[in-house]
Formats: sequence, structure tokens, C-alpha cells
Amino acid sequence: MVNQREKKVLKMTQSPSRTERSINIIEYFQKKGAQVDAWLERLLPAVSEAPSLIHEAMRYSIFAGGKRLRPILAIATGEAFNAEERTLLPAACSLEMIHTYSLIHDDLPAMDNDDLRRGMPTNHVVFGEGMAILAGDALLTQAFRTLADCEGGTPQRKLRVLSEVASAAGTVNSLIGGQVLDLQFEGKSVTGEQLESIHRAKTGALIRCAVRIGAIVGGADEAELRALTVYGEKAGLAFQVADDLLDETATSEELGKTAGKDAASHKATYIALYGIDGAREMADRLYHEAVAALNSIDRETIMLEEIARFIVERKS
Repeated sequence: MVNQREKKVLKMTQSPSRTERSINIIEYFQKKGAQVDAWLERLLPAVSEAPSLIHEAMRYSIFAGGKRLRPILAIATGEAFNAEERTLLPAACSLEMIHTYSLIHDDLPAMDNDDLRRGMPTNHVVFGEGMAILAGDALLTQAFRTLADCEGGTPQRKLRVLSEVASAAGTVNSLIGGQVLDLQFEGKSVTGEQLESIHRAKTGALIRCAVRIGAIVGGADEAELRALTVYGEKAGLAFQVADDLLDETATSEELGKTAGKDAASHKATYIALYGIDGAREMADRLYHEAVAALNSIDRETIMLEEIARFIVERKS
């Protein structure tokens, strides 16, 4: 009987068209994105609950669109390990809450000062700076309530998932720490190592966390978790390189946010350091390294491979 590792070797001799791959991944994102939205609808306080304005502001940004990449990565990983939906989906949704909180705060005048996000006016433009700050705070808090209240799984796994998410949202090689470095290096020259340290944290931490919590909920062993961690780290960096390329080459309409903002703000980017061609080569290398990390896992990981491809080939 052919195991998953042997299937992966056999698959390397096949070459499905890019069009066929894109249709599959787009359909998967649509299906799982709808699933995430349905769970978010259940998990977030309704606008009818007092105080209604904060719940309206939270929902405004959560349901403003977006790829749902982080929760879908958690779902795709969890599915490879036959994770239970009632445990997997709340954990996945907690990451979308944290990601959205970080975007609300990132767009504030004191941070990136942006008026457009996901093709819509940013939260502070609609609700004011004070309410936007509170909406971000509330989403972060709701993420941890969601994790604490989710059903299923063992207490040990539940505690580990909580720890993983808290760590990814924190300061040490994590989301907030990366935002700090991003602000500190604004307008300054950076080395490749410094740039990577910013984005391993600011962008990569939640992507790495998404893969890890999907695996933990599904009961992955430590060897599998190590391989998936490498995949998550490579995919996270690839996402940022692709983001820098899009900021330089796409329009605001295509991006759903202000194009060219990084260059105008003198941000440290892969384009500024390596140029467009160099950044494209880096994104392709990171994609192949991410996929290679999956080869040691005797599971069906084709969707994770396709998500890594989507990350570097996306147009928005």
C-alpha cells in the first residue's frame, strides 16, 4: 500500500496546470471562508447586545472581507489530522479576531495612518479613533474568551493552544514585537537579517501559529509539529514578500488598501532591499522550502501545498 510520503514523490512527476490548481484553491477558500464566517457570526456579540456601538465596530472590520488565510491555514492543517470541527473552528476564528484587531490598530493615525482597508474605510474613519482602539481591544479579548470556552479536545491540548496563540500575539518574536521593530526601523536602512526579524514576528507569527494550532488540535506528534513549524515560518515570510511586491505593483482597487504606502512611509521592505526581481526569486524559494518541509509528514498535505502556492501567486 502506498503511503502519503510515497504519494508525494509520485506527485512530483505529475504537472497539473496552474489553472486547475487555482480553481481548486479558490473553491476551498470560498467554502472554508464561509464556514469561518458562520462561526464568527456565532462567536461575536450581536449588534443588538449593549453596548451596541462597540459590537457594531467589531463586526464592521471582521466582516469587511479578507482572505481568511490564517483560520483557513488552521483548518487545512487540522483536517490533515482529522481534528474535530467544534474544537478546530473556534481556535481558527480566534486568529481572525486577533488579526483583525491588529489591522484596526495598524491603520490608526499613530501607526500607519491609513484610510482604506479591504476596500472599505478603515475602522477609525467610520467610528472614530477612540472606538477603533476599543474595537481592537475587544476583538483581542474575545479571541481568548473563544479559546477558553471552546468545547472538545483534551485539557492539555486546550491549554497548549491558548499558550500558542498568546505567544504569537505577544512581544517576543511575535506580532506586537514585530510591529515595534517595524516602527523603529521606519525611514532607516536595514539588513536582510533585520528585515527578516521584523516579518518573522509581525506577519509570520500568526501564520506559523495557525499551522501549529491546527496540528495541536488534531493531535500531531512532535516530529510532525516541527515540520509544520518550518512550513509555517517559510509560508509566513513568503506572504510578506508577496505583500511587498503587491504594494509596489498593484493598484489600490486591486489591493483593497492604499497601494504604494510602504514606499511613501519609507518602510523597510523586501522591494527596497532586493528589488522586484530579487523579491520574486525570494518568494519562489520560500514557497519551495515550505512545501519541502511537508515531505516528512505521512499525511495528506496537498491543501497546505496549494495554500503556499496561493500565498505567492495571489493578486491581492
